[in-house]
Amino acid sequence: MKTVYHKADSRGHANHGWLNSYHTFSFANYQNRDRTNFGVLRVLNDDTVSQGMGFGTHPHRDMEIISIPLEGDLEHKDSMGTTAVIRKGEIQVMSAGTGVMHSEYNKNKDEEVKFLQIWVFPRELNVEPRYDQKSIREGEKINGFQQILSPNKNDEGVWIHQDAWFNLANFKKGNGKNYMLNKKGNGVYAFVLKGSAKIGDRILNERDGLGIWDAQSFNIEAVEDTEVLLMEVPMELPSYLK
Repeated sequence: MKTVYHKADSRGHANHGWLNSYHTFSFANYQNRDRTNFGVLRVLNDDTVSQGMGFGTHPHRDMEIISIPLEGDLEHKDSMGTTAVIRKGEIQVMSAGTGVMHSEYNKNKDEEVKFLQIWVFPRELNVEPRYDQKSIREGEKINGFQQILSPNKNDEGVWIHQDAWFNLANFKKGNGKNYMLNKKGNGVYAFVLKGSAKIGDRILNERDGLGIWDAQSFNIEAVEDTEVLLMEVPMELPSYLK
């Protein structure tokens, strides 16, 4: 098993006043040649948006974009005609494909919005743009893995154009479980949302990240009550990026 460890305070940071953002991988003005991506996982941004503020309309294409609210709610509008609000306990996906315009706003006047913005390279270019969101609250599992994303349209959670599986691991202190990878050649990026967990010989604290590859499985154990996002993705980049 090979690993790469990213301590929370080693991430890139940009505070724009209305937006406070931490970048696990190179993004905008934060450029680190050693932290461009983890396989097809291209962006992992930990964003806080101030009251009444947001991202104005901007374009995307040929990217799978996933948003997971951690606190508050965020309004989404796009050129496909979608207007929606995503809240804690939900997951949103947008396949940008041939091109889409969208905006995201915190319309609340009394609370911030905290959410993860995740970008994954698709397996192919120029797919038809699409939007989806689902509640993941009903499927919450204690001391287990809850699948929230996969490549399969009829599977649990949302789906994307990539052989990726995302799971939320929610463990009480002292509990643990073995995670089995779904596909050979994939790796897993573990990101601690709260608490602390042990993977291999490494203790991970809140907002620490650990990339794992060349492994068929690994064990995760809660040092204290813990929530971890496990993002399993192909380690080999698609041919259009080579």
